[in-house]
Amino acid sequence: MSRGKQVASKLVPILESGDRLSRVEFEKRYHGMPYVKKAELVEGVVYVASPVRMGKHANPHARVITWLGVYEAIAPSVTLGDNATVRLDSKNEVQPDALLRLDASAGGQSRISEDDYLEGAPELIVEIAASTASYDLHDKLRAYRRNGVREYLVWVVLEEEFRWYVLEEGEYRQQEPDAAGCLSSPFFLGLALDVKALLAGEMGQVLARLQTGLGS
Repeated sequence: MSRGKQVASKLVPILESGDRLSRVEFEKRYHGMPYVKKAELVEGVVYVASPVRMGKHANPHARVITWLGVYEAIAPSVTLGDNATVRLDSKNEVQPDALLRLDASAGGQSRISEDDYLEGAPELIVEIAASTASYDLHDKLRAYRRNGVREYLVWVVLEEEFRWYVLEEGEYRQQEPDAAGCLSSPFFLGLALDVKALLAGEMGQVLARLQTGLGS
């Protein structure tokens, strides 16, 4: 490393979980740490992600991306994001596990910035949470609700539970599965999920239920 780079690195403090920063300062420090794969600013507090475990996060994440990827391939004017940086407001810059956004030309409420980040609230966000104690179900939920994320899905892995919140009059209402154990989006037409099959890892059934929703 050159002396110039050594000096520059000393001028920008590193990110540490629990730091309280503005979004501008958070971005400056994050850009100075290219070896960090995921860090978030939630309600002004920094969270630096731990190494990802296979069963508690990586595989559930892959299942969700598979489900949403099939939907994106068929639904018009819809874009899927995987760990995309989202600038929500001055205290929140997050990297949700997955998101769906409607293109601005089709009435979507988010936009792509000049430096290729998402700004504003995407229509749907999905997070993989280890348990109900996770900040995904507390500080993040409040930030998403306040910024107008229309639908928020949380897979609570240890409890084997999938929560699907829908924004109604400024509050999140948690949907209940139907008799077949399925949930569906009131905003993204045809986006249906067989929760029992997802939790059991039966992705063929998950995609079959999705195809049925898209066909209807």
